[in-house]
Formats: sequence, C-alpha cells, structure tokens
Amino acid sequence: MKTTFSTCCALLFLLFYSGHGFVLAQDIQYAPDIEKKIKEVENNLGLWVQIEGAKIEATLQDRMAFHKVNGVSIAVVKNYKIEWARGFGWADINTKQPVTTATLFQAGSISKSLNGVGVLKLVQEGKLDLSADINNYLKSWKFPYNELSKGKKISTANLLSHTAGLTIHGFPGYEVGKPLPTYAQILDGAKPANTSAVRSAFEPGLKFQYSGGGTTISQVMVEDITGKPYDVYMWENVLKPMGMLNSSYTQPPASGKPLATAHNNKGKAIKGNYHLYPEQAAAGLWTNPSDLARYIIETQLALEGKSSKVLSKSMTKLRLTPFIDKSSALGVFVDQKGEQTYFQHGGVDEGFVAQYYGSIEGGNGVVVMANTATTSIIPEIINSVAKVYDWKGFYNPQQKKVVEVNDAFLNRYLGDYQLGDVKVSIKKEGKDVYAVQNGGKMKLYFTSDTDFFILEVPRGEFTFLKDSENKITGVQQTQGSDSFKLMKVL
Repeated sequence: MKTTFSTCCALLFLLFYSGHGFVLAQDIQYAPDIEKKIKEVENNLGLWVQIEGAKIEATLQDRMAFHKVNGVSIAVVKNYKIEWARGFGWADINTKQPVTTATLFQAGSISKSLNGVGVLKLVQEGKLDLSADINNYLKSWKFPYNELSKGKKISTANLLSHTAGLTIHGFPGYEVGKPLPTYAQILDGAKPANTSAVRSAFEPGLKFQYSGGGTTISQVMVEDITGKPYDVYMWENVLKPMGMLNSSYTQPPASGKPLATAHNNKGKAIKGNYHLYPEQAAAGLWTNPSDLARYIIETQLALEGKSSKVLSKSMTKLRLTPFIDKSSALGVFVDQKGEQTYFQHGGVDEGFVAQYYGSIEGGNGVVVMANTATTSIIPEIINSVAKVYDWKGFYNPQQKKVVEVNDAFLNRYLGDYQLGDVKVSIKKEGKDVYAVQNGGKMKLYFTSDTDFFILEVPRGEFTFLKDSENKITGVQQTQGSDSFKLMKVL
C-alpha cells in the first residue's frame, strides 16, 4: 500500500521500541554458496543512510530486537526460481511457535495484486469489459453515483488502478468473534461496518487516489459475475493454478493451518491473534513468501509468453501497464529502480506487514512478511537482498557526513522534549548524544552544530530550534512535506 510518512509512523519517537531479540533460522539447509548469501543478507541490512568514512553494520537479529519484531519470513527469486526461503523468529511470541517457510501471514494490500489477476481472468474470458460501467456487472449492490462523479462512469480499470475517485483508503479488520458486516453494509458504511461508505470523492479517471473501497467493489463484481463465493473463485482460478497451494482468501482461515499471530509494535500479540477481513480482495489473503514468489515467477514467465497458468502474455502486459499515472497499474505498482523496472505491492493488516518486488526482466524478486505493526524493517531487508544479489541501482542510500559538535553546544541540547503524549529526553553518554524514551535510546548523528539524523528514522531531518537569545526551545523533525516540533520542557 502506498502510504505517506505521516500515516505510517507520525513521529520519530513513536517508531522506536527497545527490546532483546533473537533470530531462529528454520527449515532446510541449502548448498554452501546459497547459505553464504543468506548469511550476507542477514548480517548487513540496507539502512537508508551511509555515513562517510564509517561502516554501519545492522544485522537482522539486531533490527528485529530493536523494532520488537517477533517473526520474519523471506523468499528470494533468482532466474525465475525460488533460490531460497527461510523463516526467522517466532510465529507466536507466547507459545514460542517458530516461523517456518510454511507459516502463513496476512498479506494486507498485497491481496489486491492477486485480485487483479482474478478480475483480469474474467476480462480474458470475455465476461467483463474493463472500460464499461461497473454497474453493468453489479447485481447484489449498485454504486450510487453522485454529483461529485460529474456524470462520468467508473470502470473496472479505474477500480484496479485506484483512479475511480473513491473514498476509503484501507480497512482495520474485525476482532475474532465480533459481528461481520455484509458487502452492502461495508460499501454503504452501515453497522456493524467499522468504516464509512465507499463513495465518489471526485470524478473517475482524474487522478490516482488509493482506495481499498474500490477494490472491495471489484470483489462484489467477481461474485455477481461468477455466482461463486469470492474465496472459492480465487482458489479455483488463481491461487491453485499458480501453485499457491497454501494460500487462501477464506475468512476466517481454515483450522489447522500454520498461522502466524499478529503482534503490535510493542511485540505483543493482539486480541484474538488476528483480525478478520470480509474485504477479502483488499486485505484478506493468507499466504507466505514462497507462495507469493510463485506468483511473481508466473507473472514474469507469462509476460515473456513462457507460461499462461492464469493470464496470457497480452493480459499480463496490460496488468503491468500504468493506467493514468506513471506507477499505478491494475493491482500492482510499477517502479523504476536503477537499471530495472519492478512490479511491486506492499501490505499492512492489523499486526502484519509485507512487501514484494519482482523484476520485469531477468526473473528476480523478493518477498518479505512479518507479524508486526512496524514497517521499518521491511525495506532494510529488501535492500540487503538487493545488495547481495547485485540489483544495480535498487539500493541508493543517502550519503551523510558526520561532524563533531563542541561540548558547549551539546550540553545546551540536553533535557526533556514533548509533543502531546510523546516525551523524549536528550541525554549525553561519553561523547555521544541520545534520544531516550521508555528506557530505549537512539543515537544522534550531527551534520552541523544544530542539524542531525537518526539511523532508525528513514530520511528524517532534525534541527534543534533556538529563540532570539540562542536558547534551545525545541527540536523539529521534517520528512518530505511532514513536519513536527517537540518543545523543550526542561
């Protein structure tokens, strides 16, 4: 899911949690050369910044401990094959059930990528026109156009590419045991739905605006066209043909499956172990990195005309073609990184995060899934894979030069800072200065007497603020268009 800094992490200090971590590598042992690559991926994660004249080593074990991530699962695709897959840590922190390659995670918005495949199969079979009004296919519920749509009709292509001008970015899911809404209740914002109605925010086809609500409409269309429950259609026509035999959209998941437990950003299991998502197409897929790697490989082979387990070459090419902007295609995002173009999607459900990348050419890819609410560790792992496998231009960390700051300046910065309920202390230990919260600490790296960055806050810029008398009044964090000030209180 495409998200902004403010929606992901809000404030630097809310990103940070200290803790003691561990890593347990599970499953089969590979040939020595592949095991060497796995160790290289584990032992040098790709942080967003590199410091001039210094090498910063960040291991998977350290980063899992730092972010309080209990479990991680990774699969790497090379030359159209899964080169390796491995689980690390705990699927459930309370029962100490380890993560293996069989462990299933909620895929969040990655569900939309497979949904796109399923919808386009209907197009391929002549049962659906991508450019026609969605109400031509909706039977159990009709979209209520209003004046904001300006007389324009929404197409299925609009739904899949997030260009329908619709509301509802994403869904929080429902606690196990709580009443689940019907499709109509979800789309109309009627109780027990926990989101508001899916309606037009502006005319379709005007611009990109991410809408899980729009994806949910496509789910209803699939059922209305096929007469089958969505999860059954997707199993029979997408998941099973692609070899994703461990995956399912069924809510709740079938008993006996090796499910990971969702954990919050403090590493604690959530109530009921996971949430349910009747919005299956938008967020309901249970899967693992190996199965998603099979999807990546099938997409790559289909694009080259070497396989057609679900979609043809031409339909796959259409699926990977941005519709209005330069990135958003039909259930995937297409991004240029260095010398290669990739199709990708991320996902966030309650207590789960995930991300995949697949190269348009060359048959390379990676999938990372974790049972945490903390997204920060995902790009660090993917960057490490990109480094080890020499994906040229994929990993481009910022280069920073660190300077020494006079003790007279540093001592002025020490004290307590606050914004709302967020309270942080700036403390000095030896020659280093740290931001301390809840017993944990992050080192400040100075680029001038007043400016600094923090390794744990990707692409964040920080400045100590002064008044007209040079008294330190606070610290400002800036990232893109987002800016926050913590004022000095002591």
